[in-house]
Amino acid sequence: MSSKKQKERIAIVTALRTPMARAGGKFLKMQADQLGAILLRELMMRSPVTFEEVDEVIIGNVAQPIHAANIARVIALRAGFPESTPALTVHRNCASGMESITTAASRIYAGEGSVYVCGGVESMSNIPLVYSEKMTALFGRLARSKSALDKVRTLLGFRPAFLKPVIGLMSGLTDPVSGLLMGNTAEVLAQDFGISRKEQDLFALHSHQKAARAKESGRFALESMDVVYDMYNGKYLDYDDGIREDQTVEKLAKLRPFFDRKNGTVTAGNSSQITDAAAGVIVMSESEARKRGLKPLGYMRDYAYAGLEPKRMGLGPVFATYKLFRQTGARMSEMEIVEINEAFAAQVIACERAFASDAFARTHLGSKKAVGAIDPEILNVNGGAVALGHPVGMTGTRLVLTLLHELRLRGKQRGLATLCIGGGQGVALLLEVE
Repeated sequence: MSSKKQKERIAIVTALRTPMARAGGKFLKMQADQLGAILLRELMMRSPVTFEEVDEVIIGNVAQPIHAANIARVIALRAGFPESTPALTVHRNCASGMESITTAASRIYAGEGSVYVCGGVESMSNIPLVYSEKMTALFGRLARSKSALDKVRTLLGFRPAFLKPVIGLMSGLTDPVSGLLMGNTAEVLAQDFGISRKEQDLFALHSHQKAARAKESGRFALESMDVVYDMYNGKYLDYDDGIREDQTVEKLAKLRPFFDRKNGTVTAGNSSQITDAAAGVIVMSESEARKRGLKPLGYMRDYAYAGLEPKRMGLGPVFATYKLFRQTGARMSEMEIVEINEAFAAQVIACERAFASDAFARTHLGSKKAVGAIDPEILNVNGGAVALGHPVGMTGTRLVLTLLHELRLRGKQRGLATLCIGGGQGVALLLEVE
């Protein structure tokens, strides 16, 4: 996209999410397609558009379940969309939930459709364990064995160690290019920017405190729905259950480093939580919304993606925001709320410092001046993924709807939603309300 080119805004008409449930907990028995269908069904019930008016359903998902290939199509049909409505699954790691929205925007700009249902879903509880390569190879040899003697010979090669599983979640959170777990990339940034363990733990504490206040005030209830997770006993979840109202720095300090056990500072307490959730939005062009007489929740003015070194992927928001501001002419000083996904406390702190650094801008962005310092009072005002969780395929959509709701509640007009992307990318969205 060319510099400062003004495109028609994309209207976000309706937005909704499920509560965010800790992995292995209340949503354990819900597969991602089931959770997504529950969300989209409720989204459409609250929507001013009908199922038949939707041109396409676009859903972000990272750990696509093997039983639901092209999970967007499965979700759409189970939610009640006509068989004639196409559906597309998009995957850009942590940005998948935003990718669904920007993909719809591209289709709208290209004249391919008018109304899209977008969103993201992730069931991190159900990311499977996988047999080791040696066990898989043994199964293959066993299947090819023709005689009983061949089968016996093959089985004699079995060793108990073959049964040690590969944890799918850990594999998915490992960058194949740098060979680093996502948490180790946060350790790299902590070293680069001299971020102490105490700073990270304080950031984590504040995330929980802000999220607890938002929960208590009813802010999260405005953007989420209740989800029945035990029909037989009538049990449902109506809050984000990862928030720890009683969190303290002392409790956080007791946790051991998880990724670099000897010298590290990144712990489970100052990292994003592993959770299950779904989120959805209905989008159309601003002119289409006006033609229908609708008052959207808000608008996407523009967006940008950027690439960077995989081992420092956590700085993706800085690169993407720099690109976005060049496209639009916007400035950080004009942002009234900023949402940066809290993949890790160290990662967000590193972004804050990089945003404010002229030296970083000169060295890494080719710019004489910093992108701009972020006022801490407007950053992640309701907490973030450290307190709420980071269901990777869903988070991008959540950031958008949370930011738009908060802008409206505060009587503000402009905000930035951005996140880092595993593999070395970043995305940034410029959002507005009226």
